[in-house]
Amino acid sequence: MRVVVTGATGNIGTGVVAALRADPRVGTVVGLARRPAEGIITADVERDDLVPHFRGADVVVHLAWLFQPARRPERTWRANVLGSMRVFDAVAAAGVPKLVYTSSIGAYSPRTDDEPVTEDWPTHGWPGAAYTREKAYLERYLDAFEVRHPEPAVVRLRPGFVFQRAAATEQRRLFAGPFVPGSLVRPGLIPVVPDVRGLRAQIVHTADLADAVRRAVTRPVRGAFNIATGPVVDARFAADLLGARTIPVPAAVVRAAVAAAWRLHAVPATPGLFDAVLRLPLLDTSRAQSELDWQPRHDAADTLKEFLAGLRAGAGADTAPLAPDRHRLHEIATGAGRKP
Repeated sequence: MRVVVTGATGNIGTGVVAALRADPRVGTVVGLARRPAEGIITADVERDDLVPHFRGADVVVHLAWLFQPARRPERTWRANVLGSMRVFDAVAAAGVPKLVYTSSIGAYSPRTDDEPVTEDWPTHGWPGAAYTREKAYLERYLDAFEVRHPEPAVVRLRPGFVFQRAAATEQRRLFAGPFVPGSLVRPGLIPVVPDVRGLRAQIVHTADLADAVRRAVTRPVRGAFNIATGPVVDARFAADLLGARTIPVPAAVVRAAVAAAWRLHAVPATPGLFDAVLRLPLLDTSRAQSELDWQPRHDAADTLKEFLAGLRAGAGADTAPLAPDRHRLHEIATGAGRKP
């Protein structure tokens, strides 16, 4: 098989490329990414002609995604939504038989209880955050795309939050900001964890998501698959991991703190993203288990322990694809580059 992977140097992409290259059924893996990296073709899904890269491929795996600058939603919309639409249309134009796309738990509509949702739960996202709006919009675009193009087979993977050691520093910069020291995230140094009612999440290790992608690539499947490991991560889970205790805090207080930090340019994550996370449903992964024969090898505790160890060690800071983009980092921290 010949497989082309967009976003090949990111948190998910690095794992997917490694998993595909280790599978004897895959003969060639072509990685595409915006920034130059060894063994990767430099190509921007937002601007470059993708058809020549896709022609002759058996599968295109679309992972490319831009999380920042959150202060310029028109910029992420161009890269993520318009860029993804260009990828999908190039897949059809190049006659690629299969498209595997990583959507997200963030595409799902809110749910107020803890009953896990299957893949038929509505995917309208949360309108107050750019990330969830963009993921939901692309779900609608793919619905129409599949009507216009019965082939290729389209697979949508909807994972929870994705973590690995190698991407720890990158993710701290993207969501907590460049001024939050990862060295402080260790047992004994954080005495309390805020317990916000309804705030919980599901996660998955990058290697386990990469394995799900590999199985979607090599098996005759189509449709959507939820991907997550257990147990569910909540305040008590985090407190046990950090040797801390929980303290009840109203969601409104936490949101106000996030909003204040956002206004001061102290964090790059928007208060709207906090609202979205508060409303995420839980995922039923039985379809992935039955049709992909997928089982996660890392549980939530092991995944978070590895990630936190990576934060303390500054893992990923010296890896070229995951290292800071200094110009972008300056924009995130200062708000520079915004249109007047």
